[in-house]
Amino acid sequence: MYSSIHPLSDRVLIRRQELQEEKTAGGIIIPDAAKEKSQIGEVIAVGPGRISPDGKLHPMAVKQGDKVLFGKYAGVDVDKDLLIVREDDILGIL
Repeated sequence: MYSSIHPLSDRVLIRRQELQEEKTAGGIIIPDAAKEKSQIGEVIAVGPGRISPDGKLHPMAVKQGDKVLFGKYAGVDVDKDLLIVREDDILGIL
């Protein structure tokens, strides 16, 4: 599905990293529904960059394949594990 999505402007398509199965000290497994979503993901596709008011194109700082950390409430969910965020919402490259 994500091969047909091409981000525009300064937007980035990210696939969330799968969270590890969590257990409590007593051995109880925490279900996926009770866990928070991962804030780490892999960049799948990037837009061409931001265009400044004077018409210059500013290239993206991230590239396809980078592992990134993004804000908790950043972006728009496209699918269960895909989301589109602005480059400004990316906090860092891991």
